[in-house]
Amino acid sequence: MSDYDVPRGIDVLRVFCGPDGRHGNALGVVRDGRSHPDEASRQLLARRLGFSETVFVDDPERGRVDIHTPGLRLPFAGHPLVGTAWLLDLEVLELAVGDVFARQDGEFTWITARPEWVPPRTLQQYASAAEVEALPGPPPGEGWLYAWAWEDEAAGRVRARAFPRRGEAIVEDEATGAAALLLSARLGRALNITQGRGSQILTAPAPDGTVEVGGRVLMAVRG
Repeated sequence: MSDYDVPRGIDVLRVFCGPDGRHGNALGVVRDGRSHPDEASRQLLARRLGFSETVFVDDPERGRVDIHTPGLRLPFAGHPLVGTAWLLDLEVLELAVGDVFARQDGEFTWITARPEWVPPRTLQQYASAAEVEALPGPPPGEGWLYAWAWEDEAAGRVRARAFPRRGEAIVEDEATGAAALLLSARLGRALNITQGRGSQILTAPAPDGTVEVGGRVLMAVRG
């Protein structure tokens, strides 16, 4: 599917939009998870939609959700949770790994999560933002790669691109909250990340080891 041509009952959001409202990572949200009650049917739909992640809402009041990529089920992911928290206007989302707290702050939606919930990522630093931007595609190798460089280290500004490298149709991920969370935890500081074509992700680590991840969310298609 392309151009957000999705079945009825599925909302499409753009998460981590830039300051001008452009870009952001597309997210499919199935508001009634009962329409796809088992993992096989959910995986089939996620593959059909072709977004980097699709969320199935199993309990909209308690915020119980299930996240799938076109190839696998995820225990945690950043942009799906930021988007779903915005859409459902919830303060808590329930995952098997633990409760994810959410808040709204003006134009930004934030979630709070723990780095240990994030599936493995390789965070590879490059010498300059220009070097990251010049990458023609996924660098050689296997496993999920987050390529990043400082744009302005003193200001905490980062340029990043993300390559899943897991054999799916998604060659490059436009905006990746989980990887941003890991990078913020590793560096121990708040970050303002420009990823992909121009998406924006903000992070803020806390003393208890959690990290807040925030960004703008816009509705692209209301199902």
